[in-house]
Amino acid sequence: MAAPEPGRCAYFVARKKRFCRMVPALGKRFCGEHGHQEKENDRKRIPCPLDPKHTVYEDQLQKHLKKCNSREKPKPVYFVQDINAGLKDVAEIPEKQVTLSSLSKEELENLIIKLKKASNGLELDLKEQILSHKALHEALNDPKNGESAFKHLKQQASILGNMEKLHLLGPGRCFIEFGAGRGKLSHWVDVALQDVEDIQFLLVERATTRFKVDGKHKKRDSVFERLQVDIQHLCLNKVPILEKKRLPVVGIGKHLCGAATDLALRCLIESYAICCEGENEEPAAKRPKNDKTEVAAKSSADNERNKDDFKPVAGIVIALCCHHKCDWTHYVGREFFKSVGLGPVEFHYFQRMSSWATCGMRETITSTNEESEDHTNTEEHDQPYSKPESGFDTLQGLPVEERKEIGALCKLLIDHGRIKYLQQRGYRATLQYYTESAISLENVLLTAVPEPAT
Repeated sequence: MAAPEPGRCAYFVARKKRFCRMVPALGKRFCGEHGHQEKENDRKRIPCPLDPKHTVYEDQLQKHLKKCNSREKPKPVYFVQDINAGLKDVAEIPEKQVTLSSLSKEELENLIIKLKKASNGLELDLKEQILSHKALHEALNDPKNGESAFKHLKQQASILGNMEKLHLLGPGRCFIEFGAGRGKLSHWVDVALQDVEDIQFLLVERATTRFKVDGKHKKRDSVFERLQVDIQHLCLNKVPILEKKRLPVVGIGKHLCGAATDLALRCLIESYAICCEGENEEPAAKRPKNDKTEVAAKSSADNERNKDDFKPVAGIVIALCCHHKCDWTHYVGREFFKSVGLGPVEFHYFQRMSSWATCGMRETITSTNEESEDHTNTEEHDQPYSKPESGFDTLQGLPVEERKEIGALCKLLIDHGRIKYLQQRGYRATLQYYTESAISLENVLLTAVPEPAT
């Protein structure tokens, strides 16, 4: 075993197969984290009760708890517990969910029959809407960008192209990027709107993120704000910038994982749109009842109808992915599933089977896990193949191509429930392929705009 580096901690980290690289105090062999290894040190170190991944001196525990990075921090004003969670009745959720590999051949066949029956009448061939936008023209032609960066740029360009076609790239709007990560999609929207005034960006991401591109916008007039919160608990009406200035919002996302899409849709449609519309309505109890004021009120209402109505949610453009991470509790299409005779049990199996569309039973590429640790141009959603569910090899029968078709059908059925949800709430919602499968296997884009007033 090699010796520790000079001036570094002498503790060997077995998980990393190397010595700790922290600098110990003068005259010590071990750093503070591994100080319990010092024979002459009688002070005891214990795991931190807030996060057992690190330790603390027992006699300094109370002091540490006050400043530990894992301590519970004050909730922001826009945090409302489970406001977008969805299902409240836990009785609808099956207690024990059996894995696909545990199903018999007959049970699997019955599931596939149910899937095909429920899919009757659905538009199975999605329209191809692969577009681009001039804002990314220079970056797309920059030879310094590698293959991975090029693939992301192609997707971002098509998303912007689709937004432009829907007339969503305009002034006086707030763009909300859900699952923002580094914020690259918002960055390109900002570039596309560089000559447009009065635009804001809200970047929603529950985790802290490295290599953010937010700093590129400091000298611009557009306003960028990060909301570090889970979408499940985000109340847009309480976000200060939206509370102060009621703006039509455009919800965007690139590869919004599984249930996060459903949470985002409910956050926009129920947490923001319905509340905004409710605030614009005058309570019936406060309305004047005499004839003159009723006539005046009616005339005013007619005038308002002739104006462009305020649309709280001007549009939604989300690139979908990871249907196997969907959850019946959060799913917005439960009513649709029930209308075709399906429930939480079938949903559980269909969301697991959806992964067949992108992994089939082809050989899993392991080299993706052995690449460079620089993840600045990679996303887990864009890996070419996913590992099939454990034990799936034991399932009987189905050839690769049929599994892929079934997986795609599961994705389509889940997405159609989302479309129905939006349509029932007054939106013109569609699904389309926004990029080639060679660029990303997760290549379906959900778009929605309000139905025009009749």
